[in-house]
Amino acid sequence: MAISSEPPRTGLGTASLVLGICSLLAGWTFVAPVIGLCLGIASRSREPLARGRAGWGVFLNLVALAVWILLLALFVVGGAFAVWTGVTPGS
Repeated sequence: MAISSEPPRTGLGTASLVLGICSLLAGWTFVAPVIGLCLGIASRSREPLARGRAGWGVFLNLVALAVWILLLALFVVGGAFAVWTGVTPGS
């Protein structure tokens, strides 16, 4: 029976958490939350000691993605409204 002397790995969960925090606080775009979400999901299955960090990372990255999707939807609706009001007569 071999005893492993290497410390437990928690890098994926930590990276997911850091990307989630930076995505919310620094306003990082769509790519960073997607990468953080993938790292968090991978960490939950591979790194049992990083489940808490990975869980928070997944949550924060989902919130960041939701904010970006909401802003994109508002931008598209606002643009459509602006075009519609410019096209209608009497405006």
